[in-house]
Amino acid sequence: QVQLVESGGGLVQAGGSLRLSCAASGRTFSSYTMGWFRQAPGKEREFVIGITWCGGHTYEAKFVRGRFTISRDNAKSRVYLQMDRLKSEDTAVYYCAATSNCHADNAPSFNYWGQGTQITVSS
Repeated sequence: QVQLVESGGGLVQAGGSLRLSCAASGRTFSSYTMGWFRQAPGKEREFVIGITWCGGHTYEAKFVRGRFTISRDNAKSRVYLQMDRLKSEDTAVYYCAATSNCHADNAPSFNYWGQGTQITVSS
C-alpha cells in the first residue's frame, strides 16, 4: 500500500504560479511512477504530467505546453508539481497518483491516489 497526501492548493490569479507537493508513505517510493491528474466540475479526470521510476523521465499532456514541471525527491518520498502561467481553465481538483508501471498516462493504470487539492485560477 502507498498513501498519498497532496498539499499546496489554493487560489491564484491567471498568469501566476503555484507549487503542489505530494507526500508518500508506505512501500518504496522510488519504485513508483508518479503522476498528477486533475478533474474539473462536470468533466472526467484527466492526466496532467508524470515522472517515471524507470529513469526519471517526465511526460505531459498536450495542454500543459511546458507550463508545468514535475519533479521527485526519492529521499523525501515526495513529488512536486510546479505550475506556471496558470489559466482559468486550469481550475480543478488536482490529484497525485502512483503506479508500478514504468510509464502510464491514464487513470485506470494508477493504483494509488491522494485525496486531491483544489486549485482555483481567477481571471
